[in-house]
Amino acid sequence: MSLRGFLDELVRRGVLKAAVAYGAVAWLLLEVLSLVFQNFDAPGWVLKVITALFLAGFPVACLMAWGFDITSKGVRLVGFRTGKPPESLAASTPTIAVLAFDNLSADPGQEYFSDGIAEDIITDLSKLAELRVIARNSSFAYKGKAVDVKRVGSELGVRYVLEGSVRKVGERIRLTSQLIDAASGTQVWAERYDRDLTDIFAVQDELTLRIIEALRIRLSPEKQERLTRPSGIGLEAHSLFLRGREQAFLLTEHGNVEARRLLARAMELSPNFAAAQAYIAFTHVDDYVMGRGEHPEASLEKGVAAARQACAADPEDPDALWVMSLALQWSKRHDESLEVVRRCLAVAPNSAVGHLQLANLLHYMGDAEESLSTLDRYVRLDPLYPDVALYFRAEAQAALGRYEAAVATLKQRLERNPRSQTTYALLASCYGHLGRVEEARAAWAEVLTIEPGFSLERRRRVLPYRTPEIFERRLDGLRKAGLPIHM
Repeated sequence: MSLRGFLDELVRRGVLKAAVAYGAVAWLLLEVLSLVFQNFDAPGWVLKVITALFLAGFPVACLMAWGFDITSKGVRLVGFRTGKPPESLAASTPTIAVLAFDNLSADPGQEYFSDGIAEDIITDLSKLAELRVIARNSSFAYKGKAVDVKRVGSELGVRYVLEGSVRKVGERIRLTSQLIDAASGTQVWAERYDRDLTDIFAVQDELTLRIIEALRIRLSPEKQERLTRPSGIGLEAHSLFLRGREQAFLLTEHGNVEARRLLARAMELSPNFAAAQAYIAFTHVDDYVMGRGEHPEASLEKGVAAARQACAADPEDPDALWVMSLALQWSKRHDESLEVVRRCLAVAPNSAVGHLQLANLLHYMGDAEESLSTLDRYVRLDPLYPDVALYFRAEAQAALGRYEAAVATLKQRLERNPRSQTTYALLASCYGHLGRVEEARAAWAEVLTIEPGFSLERRRRVLPYRTPEIFERRLDGLRKAGLPIHM
């Protein structure tokens, strides 16, 4: 440990404060005892013995402060930060994963509420460039499992892990949380809040700032202000938002319908709820991309309009910005989309979904190399990334003519999602370019098995490529395999 690190450790453990306090109290007691002994004509050696005892007790007090901490829950050991952390945890920037909070309420249906608190903390911390925050997708992978914090730290590449639980009883809420050093497995701090349910936003703000303080991140007043809850968002509206967002994450037709119903109710209660409006927009764009309904183009128009309303309500809301970029991308307004997603990442540098959106957009704009670089940055924020990230990587690899690499990536995706017709379609094209005709035909047969009406014509028309050459190269791969391409 360096001298600076040792001094920081002395401050963290309260040793310096304990030393000063001990010295002050000892000096005061010796002064008082000196006067008392003079009045009673006590022998001089008595005061000398007491002074010697105080001196002997000084290192003991410092050692006690070094090894133990007095908290509201009693005396506990303080973890010793020694040596270099494991390679995956070593970083100059603090790294943290916020795990899903346990729902300790009697009603299992309140799980969306405990999940939502953890998600909101992730969203807030993601706004800090001074910190690297793991995405919800990866940190929630441990939900409902017995957690080995050291293993979580190693798998996610983080130094700190935040755990918590929520118990909701009537109009009261009890929230507990603890920040753990994943390198040593020791607790950095723990907090418990017993509040009225109406205070939940204030509790989340306090908890977020407590994490920042524990990680020794100094924020300007302006940055602290950005982390506070938006005003005018009521508790019921927020609850509806959490449930609606959960439905939108399903990426299904029924989930989108239910999400819009819940989010619209949230908007009725809080008309300027930017994030709620953003996820309404997201469901419309998703319907367009998947070709749902009789008029998918109308869904895209609704998505763009809703995303604009979200950005107007809060121009710095990360959800509003990345969804706006997504809507503009599928509208083939690439430059506008790029500007908006870069604003998103300026506001929230740790936004994993913002990086994923940027990577996808760059591919459609024809910059496959930068798309791959952005995906690398995204994976650092979301180490347990969803399988669609593999598809985005394979698309960029194929666009660069790296067909062998694309095949390997697509096979990885099929291990996780064996019913992906788009993956088989791209795989068939890559095999065609490689001259592996039989494998190309087998892959194309899987496409038609999964989706008999699979339309290359619709994809040519809808996929938002800035130039058509990239998609045409896909078709060339199919032609090389002798597959009948009906456009």
